[in-house]
Amino acid sequence: MQYFDYYSSPLGILMVTEENGAITGLELSEKISKPAKRPIDLAEQKNTPLIALAKSQLEEYFQGRRKAFTLPLQPVGTPFQRKVWDALCTIPYGETRSYKEIALQIQNPKGCRAVGMANNRNPIMIVIPCHRVIGSNGALVGYAGGLDIKEWLLGHEKICI
Repeated sequence: MQYFDYYSSPLGILMVTEENGAITGLELSEKISKPAKRPIDLAEQKNTPLIALAKSQLEEYFQGRRKAFTLPLQPVGTPFQRKVWDALCTIPYGETRSYKEIALQIQNPKGCRAVGMANNRNPIMIVIPCHRVIGSNGALVGYAGGLDIKEWLLGHEKICI
């Protein structure tokens, strides 16, 4: 069974999704699309113990008291996307990496654009820190939640180090 609930964050309302004992989604509720593979209509709104834990950890993150999440994650994606998302989880709090650095880390040196596309499809924002990936020139480029949110998250982490 799939469950979801909402969390009011400084960024707006986030929707947390759980399935089979793992977090499968964390998205801004106003930016949620409903593709056929994620029929939220079939999910039940419920603050399960895992969703409550996710909301508690998000609260700690936004208060500057949490630097790493300890949640079971199960993002739905291709093997390549999951490889990229795993690499994103190695970027330390308050630091950034370029798309090229991630491509090199996953041993796909010509895969910068593919890394960008996988980043864009990340279903678990903040926890899988795609906001920490920037252009090789240091520019804030591309973020599914919007560049203003990416800038906010990076700024938040810098002042909370």
